[in-house]
Amino acid sequence: MTAKVLLYGATGYAGKLIAETAKSQGVDLILAGRNQSTLVLAAEKLNFEFRVFSLDDSQAIAQSLQDVTVVLNCAGPFAKTAKSLVDVCLQTQTHYLDIAGEVPEFQALAARDTEAKNAGIMLLPGVGFGVVPTDCLAVYLKSQLPTANTLTLIYETEGGVSQGTANTVLPSLHEMGVVRTAGKLIPARPAEKKRQVDFGAGVVTAVTNPWRADIVTAFHSTGIPNIETYTVFPNPVSFLMESSQYLGWLFSSSLFQSTLANLIKKLPPGPSEAERAKGKVGVVGIAEDKSGRQVTATLIGPEAYNFTALSAVVVLQHIIKGEVKPGFQTPANVYGADLVLEIPGVQQFNSTPVVV
Repeated sequence: MTAKVLLYGATGYAGKLIAETAKSQGVDLILAGRNQSTLVLAAEKLNFEFRVFSLDDSQAIAQSLQDVTVVLNCAGPFAKTAKSLVDVCLQTQTHYLDIAGEVPEFQALAARDTEAKNAGIMLLPGVGFGVVPTDCLAVYLKSQLPTANTLTLIYETEGGVSQGTANTVLPSLHEMGVVRTAGKLIPARPAEKKRQVDFGAGVVTAVTNPWRADIVTAFHSTGIPNIETYTVFPNPVSFLMESSQYLGWLFSSSLFQSTLANLIKKLPPGPSEAERAKGKVGVVGIAEDKSGRQVTATLIGPEAYNFTALSAVVVLQHIIKGEVKPGFQTPANVYGADLVLEIPGVQQFNSTPVVV
């Protein structure tokens, strides 16, 4: 029986890009979402089947997933959409993927590990840029320094931002996140620490990003007990993050949030094809052990949205071939550190020897 893949949120910015990439790679999809008129247009353009259902209707979800091998959720915010789909996936024995990239969504799915194992399904969030490159880099570094007890992950993206990403990140810039210390999640402020990094085009400043899902996934994949994540944000965003400890009351006010929401609505849906072609991502990882030995590695890849589309399709191809592992999983835990090297445009790990 041929595996069936359903893409929910197929008419959003990321969903459209993944659908187009799947078509170009010869992967057949069933496009799904709430809006029939937009789904019809997308399905006709790509010659894909489509199904219309809302995530408020569990019976409709079940009817749509009963013959589906794997569902890829691209309908954010995932904190609001994942549970409805996962609830039904457990019943229909359908593997669940999404392109989330923040801590709470991963914690919620990790808590359902036993349910997933009992149902024989895989829960694999973050199959896009959200964690694939950093998760693979973490596993690679652990293989180079098995005694590592500290991991630092830093990334930068060059290119535009979609409305979906802006809606996920900007309204919550003032909210507390976490850092991994001695294996436990400890509350941490955004932009609490800074670090200088050079991805090859000069030194830039990265700030701690306490929402990044790697704080969950890298621990799950490597067992390294101390993990920090940094991001190179545009200067205005970093400033807002740093200011949040003093102006959190303002950022959380209804006036600020409504003004921000209106501004986000005026943004384009996402970067154009030309903008994506010019963009790129860079990831640096540093692992260190108690004796001070250290190893670093760098990855350079295509623009973040292109990366997400290519990465998601690569993972789908593995699942179509039956390569799955029941329970809550991370990309590199299932497919290894070299998964990221299967993505077109990703350069080989650039590593330096362990420093004694």
